Amino acid sequence: MIPLTIKQIAEIVGGKTYGDASQVITSAPVFDSRLAIKGSLFLALIGEKSDGHDFTKDASSNGAAGFMTTREVEGNGIVVDDVLVAVRALAAYVRKQLPKLIVIGITGSSGKTTTKDLLASILSSRANCVFTKASFNNELGAPITLLECDTNTKYCILEMGARHQGDIAALCEMARPNVGVVLRVGTAHLGEFGSVEKIAQTKGELIQSLGKDAIAVLGTYDPHTKAMKSHHAGRIIYFGENSNDDVRAADIEMREARPHFDLVTPACRDAVGMRLIGAHQISNALAAAAVCTALDIPIEVIASGLSTSDLASKWRMQINEVKDLLIINDSYNANPESMNAALDSLALFAQERGGASWAFLGQMHELGAQSDALHASVARHAHELGIDHLVSIGTRAFAEGIPAQSSTTLHYCQDITQALSLVSHFAPGDVVLVKASRSEHFETLSQGIEDSWKELCGEDKK
Repeated sequence: MIPLTIKQIAEIVGGKTYGDASQVITSAPVFDSRLAIKGSLFLALIGEKSDGHDFTKDASSNGAAGFMTTREVEGNGIVVDDVLVAVRALAAYVRKQLPKLIVIGITGSSGKTTTKDLLASILSSRANCVFTKASFNNELGAPITLLECDTNTKYCILEMGARHQGDIAALCEMARPNVGVVLRVGTAHLGEFGSVEKIAQTKGELIQSLGKDAIAVLGTYDPHTKAMKSHHAGRIIYFGENSNDDVRAADIEMREARPHFDLVTPACRDAVGMRLIGAHQISNALAAAAVCTALDIPIEVIASGLSTSDLASKWRMQINEVKDLLIINDSYNANPESMNAALDSLALFAQERGGASWAFLGQMHELGAQSDALHASVARHAHELGIDHLVSIGTRAFAEGIPAQSSTTLHYCQDITQALSLVSHFAPGDVVLVKASRSEHFETLSQGIEDSWKELCGEDKK
């Protein structure tokens, strides 16, 4: 963060100071007192279960130079009406003080985090790059990420998520992206928005926000994203697998469920062999490559970066082999598109290993009135792939998608504990997929499967 005194910050956000207003804030804001460091600004947020004002002393003991609060507390700080609104105003100010900073906004129904990780890996090899940590992509995460930037930062990559129409527009007003990326429009958060068309309108806010000198990067995987070209009068770069896309993949092969392809850009062509799992990673890689192309990064640097990037964010297609059992932990989140992609990878691994395929699937949230139909569509995809076992945990919504004469055996389990009883039916060479929405906490299921299998094999858990 660029250094600012508490007094200066108060003037920027329209707040009132208390304590020593000459204290200088030199580090980006934090809202977890345990993460405070020397020179940081602690944000006293009020949540459902805790009040940040109760942790200001802890933040100060960890080095925080000041607080942003809604009432005066002991120490140095700024009183504001709304901490979230104030921190966004501060980020907007800092953005204006960094005119040479290149901000890249990324949105889409799926793939944002992996695309961000791939892009950050490439750009960080070239210059100082700040990027969204994990999936910290909301009205709090985006300004805090932007506030990490200073005069030495060349690139800032912001994931932009949305729960309501107008959310992305507000983030863009603050961040003023130089490059706007829309990956695809799908059914994630369908329950919140009500229709795919409204989801598309919200994602399109990123492209509508771009100035004439900015660059729009659009995937060609769905008609809604492609149609966003009408929102931007400046340069547009398309990515996908069609022969007329500006950045595309050619001669695609899957080796051990990992994509290998030729990356084709307007410059030339170079080979990519990804370490990440799943054919769906191709579109993420192409999105990152398209941004790099927009930023004039040489294709050999792009191809090398895509080939050497490892998974940076946890619980996303993490592969763990334990005593001849392959576990795919993709428990971070789920929507119909990502479920189908994960099932595709499960089928590929099972074919290569020769063992049975087990899909431990939980509920996908925020799908609204179409929830049951969309769960059934995922199960139908599992049937069409020939997945051997679909384990439905905590929901019976998958059942309608499995025909009566299917080769896919459907198991229903009330909870994770019951699901773990099926581990005794595994055999060496089997492949297991674990996937559900974040709130289902299926990372505990993945760990439980690993521990139970070790016990069955007589291996110590350590």
